[in-house]
Amino acid sequence: MSLSGPNSQKPGEAKRTAGKVPRLYIFGLLLTFFIASALTIGNHYSIFHVSKTVLMIFRWIAIAAIVGYAMYKRSLTTWILISMIVGAEFGYDLPLIAVKMQVVSKIFLRLIKTIIAPLLFATLVVGIAGHSNLKQVGRMGWKSLVYFEIISTLALFIGLFAINISKAGIGVNVPDIVNKAEIPVVPPATGTDMILQIFPENIAKAIYEGQVLQIVIFSIIFGIAVAMIRDKYKGPMLRFTESLAETMFKFTQLIMYFAPFAVFAAIAYSIGHMGLDILVNLFKLLATLYVSLIIFLLVVLLPVALLFKIPIKKFINKISEPVTIAFATTSSESALPIAMERMEELGVPRKIVAFVMPTGYSFNLDGTTLYLSLATIFVAQISGITLPLEKQLLIVFTLMLTSKGVAGVPRASMVILLGTAASFGLPTWPIYIILGIDELMDMARTSVNVLGNCLATAVIARWEGEFNNSKTNDQ
Repeated sequence: MSLSGPNSQKPGEAKRTAGKVPRLYIFGLLLTFFIASALTIGNHYSIFHVSKTVLMIFRWIAIAAIVGYAMYKRSLTTWILISMIVGAEFGYDLPLIAVKMQVVSKIFLRLIKTIIAPLLFATLVVGIAGHSNLKQVGRMGWKSLVYFEIISTLALFIGLFAINISKAGIGVNVPDIVNKAEIPVVPPATGTDMILQIFPENIAKAIYEGQVLQIVIFSIIFGIAVAMIRDKYKGPMLRFTESLAETMFKFTQLIMYFAPFAVFAAIAYSIGHMGLDILVNLFKLLATLYVSLIIFLLVVLLPVALLFKIPIKKFINKISEPVTIAFATTSSESALPIAMERMEELGVPRKIVAFVMPTGYSFNLDGTTLYLSLATIFVAQISGITLPLEKQLLIVFTLMLTSKGVAGVPRASMVILLGTAASFGLPTWPIYIILGIDELMDMARTSVNVLGNCLATAVIARWEGEFNNSKTNDQ
């Protein structure tokens, strides 16, 4: 006769059994919540007829149980993911309060922006002057640019391919009055302006305006200068920058405790001020973007990761936190410090992370470039303009150039879209319609931007033969 008590379990079996309960528990809760959400949407559009109060109570009970799971799990990533669910529910149920909560996410973004300049400066100077040689800096530079150009060009063509298949712009109900107030009026940038924007005229001004590429250029030149001076001067500077880098990484860890609140506020604000009605008219465009981004991840980025032997499971585990933050806040900058830290934990040397990732923020915006080709053709479709293949390819070639070097410009993708439409004789009024769901589209393209740059750092590290496999295996 065998006993079924705890003492009869094999070593480690109790731990495995305990781990299964929360997984089944959270699966049931999520299923319950999504069913309730589906019923809510159906009720909103008169597909189902269920009491709104009953549905709301049902959803909040499920959310309370999910929060209980998060307290059990004690993981920052779990808290961030659950904050998105709670924020969406809060924004839907209490929109008047939710629209006033944007200040919470803005506080988080401001704190993150204070980290970026000193972190980039310190890590780049240490990487160039303390650990790497100047030849490696040049080598990483051309490898990064080649990689960025190939991947972003593939993203452009996938966007072009997707919008021609879905034809999302055909049959859209155009509203009588289009709100143009939120579009910034920005003069078209010339080639000279784009080149000059790369180089800082005043480092304090570059830091104030959040010009990441200008900060990178200054830090690289400063690091080269430190590498060339005598050891008695180099030593104190390296010790200072190493201490500064470690301090800023610790600063990042402290700020990240505030991330769940910022994510909750950002999602609540988005749902509260947009509602669900905006999704109906432009659902096809939104679905086209999300599906094409998923295809890009599976057809381009996944094969690249496999080709360069990046550990997929570990990589996904490390990027989940920064990608989620980028999705909720629609800001790549908000994810930069934590993404750099997670890539270093994955096994990418700090000198490569510090060089490749911030450079990619200007030259490797995969999600944004895919969106730009897709949105440009959408403008033509909704206007009833048929573009021949050769003109579409010319638009893609133009976007290959104009999508670079625009970091720091508010609504940069919208500005580029306006300029591209004007250059090819397309009307600009459809762009103002896209603005209605731009925030939802921005969530997707920003998270793909961050994911793509995280992968780029790992690829360049592997290409340089400096990816630390033992560090990955240990975690």
